[in-house]
Amino acid sequence: MESKSIFIDHVDPVVILGLNDRIIKQIDESFGESQLTVRGNEIKVTGPPEQFEAIEAIVKELIRLARRNGAVTENDLSTLLALQKSDRLLRQVTISPEETLLYTTTGAPVMARTPNQKVIVQASNENDIVFTIGPAGTGKTYTSVALAVRALKERQVKKIVLVRPAVEAGESLGFLPGNLREKIDPYLRPLYDALEEMMDFDKLEMNLNKNIIEIAPLAYMRGRTLNNAFVILDEAQNATQTQMKMFLTRLGVNSKAIITGDLTQTDLPKSQHSGLKTIQHILEKIKGIAFVYLDQNDVVRHKLIRDIIEAYDRYEEKIEKKEVENKELERMAFEEKAPEEKQIGKKEASGRGKKEEE
Repeated sequence: MESKSIFIDHVDPVVILGLNDRIIKQIDESFGESQLTVRGNEIKVTGPPEQFEAIEAIVKELIRLARRNGAVTENDLSTLLALQKSDRLLRQVTISPEETLLYTTTGAPVMARTPNQKVIVQASNENDIVFTIGPAGTGKTYTSVALAVRALKERQVKKIVLVRPAVEAGESLGFLPGNLREKIDPYLRPLYDALEEMMDFDKLEMNLNKNIIEIAPLAYMRGRTLNNAFVILDEAQNATQTQMKMFLTRLGVNSKAIITGDLTQTDLPKSQHSGLKTIQHILEKIKGIAFVYLDQNDVVRHKLIRDIIEAYDRYEEKIEKKEVENKELERMAFEEKAPEEKQIGKKEASGRGKKEEE
C-alpha cells in the first residue's frame, strides 16, 4: 500500500468534494482497496498504485469540468466512474475549448461528454449520413440536435429538419384536433426540449415560424427533396423498412442526416420489421455512411438509469435463454414421439393386412 496526494488547485475544493463530501465519498466507495482522506485542498489516497492513477484521473477531470462549468454533478462523476470501470481511457473524455459544440441559453457549454458521443461528433464531421444506435439516456438526440444547431449557426446549412415517426398516433393525424403543429407537438416534445436549451425563445419561435427549423412526423417527408439541410430522424427504430428508404432518399445537395434509435424500444406491430435493424446490414460498407453504437456506459441521465438498463438487459437475456431452452425441449419431445407414432402406424397397417387376408 502506498500513500499519495492529489491537490485541488484553481477551484473551490467544496465544488469537487461535494456537499457533505458526497462526491469524494462516492469515489472512496467505488475503490474498495483504497482509502481517501481530505484535508483542505489535499486528497490523500492510500492504496494500490493502479487505483491511485484512476482516482487521480477522475479528480483531475472533475477539476476541469468545475473550472469550465462552475460546478460538477453526480451524473458527471457517474459517467467517469463508468468509463473507468469499463477500462476506457479517461483522457478520451477530456474536451478542449475548440470541441465545445455551442453554448446553451444559460451559457453552459454543450459538448460530447463520453467517448462514443465524441465518435458521433467526429462521424458527423466526416460523413453525410450517421446512424447512432443505443439505449435511452445516452445523449443520442441531444448531441445530434447540438450538431444541427451548430451547423445552422455557422451557416453550413440553411435549415434544420427534425423528424420522428408518430407511431403512437399511427401517423394518421387528420382526425386529431388543432393545426399540424398542435397535432404533432406531443410526439416531438423531446426535440423541442433540446432546441429550447440551445436557442433563446424568440429566436427559436422565429426560426420555427419561418420554417428555418422544421419539426414534422416522418410520413410528411414523402415526395420532398431536402437541400442545404441538417436532417435528424429520431426514434428511428419505429420506422419501417419502406419509411427508412423513403427518408434516406430525401437528402439533397449539401445536406447531412443523423438517424438515432434504440432497437430495444420498438413500438411497431409484430408484423412489421424495424427499418433501423435491417439498414445496418444494407448500408454498412457504403462510404460516407457511419454507424455509431452507444451503451450503458454513455448514459448521462440520472445515475440509476444505467442500473435500470443493465437490469433490463439481464432480464431479457434470461427470457431469451428460457425461450431457447423451451424450444429445445419441444424439439426433443417431438423427436421422441415421432418413432412411437411411426410404430403405431405400422401396427395398424399390419392389422388391416391380416383382415384383408381373412
